[in-house]
Amino acid sequence: MLAQQRRERILEEVRRHGGARVSDLVDALGVSDMTVRRDIADLARKGLVHRVHGGVAATGGRSTDEPGFLAKSALQTEQKAAIAREAVPLVSPGDSVALSAGTTTLALARELLAVADLTVVTNSLPVADLLHQSGRRDLTVVLTGGVRTPSDALVGPVALGALTNLHVDWLFLGVHGIDEQAGLTTPNLLEAATNQAMVASARSAVVLADSTKWGVVGLSTIVHLDQVDVLVSDDGLSADARRLLRQRVGRLVLAEDGAR
Repeated sequence: MLAQQRRERILEEVRRHGGARVSDLVDALGVSDMTVRRDIADLARKGLVHRVHGGVAATGGRSTDEPGFLAKSALQTEQKAAIAREAVPLVSPGDSVALSAGTTTLALARELLAVADLTVVTNSLPVADLLHQSGRRDLTVVLTGGVRTPSDALVGPVALGALTNLHVDWLFLGVHGIDEQAGLTTPNLLEAATNQAMVASARSAVVLADSTKWGVVGLSTIVHLDQVDVLVSDDGLSADARRLLRQRVGRLVLAEDGAR
C-alpha cells in the first residue's frame, strides 16, 4: 500500500469514528508502528488531524462537532485519572450516584469500585458495563436506556422518562465544554436535555472536566455555572479561569496531574 493510500485510510477512520488508536491502525494497515506514526505526523502537519497520546483525533472547533468515545478516550488520560481520584472521596458508602456519559466519568466509575454499597444511575454504556462486570452484590446499576450517541450516551425520550422520577445524592457530570457565558455545553441537543434531567434529579451536581474544556462551546447549554455545586478540574487550568470559576461555582477543586 502506498503512503498516500495509507493516509487516506487513516483519514477515513478518523472521520468515521472521530479518532483512532495507533495499535488499531497498525493492525488495519498491516504496517509498522513507526510507519503509522510517521503518517499521522504528516497528516497533523497539514492540519488534517490532531495527534493525541496513543493515537489520532479529528480536528474541529464547530459547536456541532461531536468526537467519538474512542477519540476522547485517548485525550488527557492522566488528568482524567487525577480528577477521578479527587472526586471519589465525595461519595460515601450507601450513597446513590448518577454518572453521565463520558471518558472522565468512566475514570470515576473505576474509582467507585472501591466504595461499598452504592446505587449508580447512568446513561453511559461503558460505565454500566464496567460496573456490571465487577460482579459486586452491593452495587446496583440502573441503565436509563435511550438512543445511543457517538459518545456512547443513551439519550432521548426513553432516557428522560427513566430519570424523571429518580432522586440521587450525587450527580457526576462530564461535559464537552465550559464557558463563562455559555456555561456547560454539549454538541448534542438530546444529550443536553438528558443531562439537564440528571441535574434536576440530584441533590448535588459535580462537574468533572479537564482544563482543555475551558473556553470550548458546544451547540447546546446544559446548565450555567451558578448551578454547579462542585467543579473538579486539573492544575492546568489558567489563573484567570480559576479566578472566575471560584466566583461562579459552589466550589472549585483542582487535581494535581502527576504527569506534569
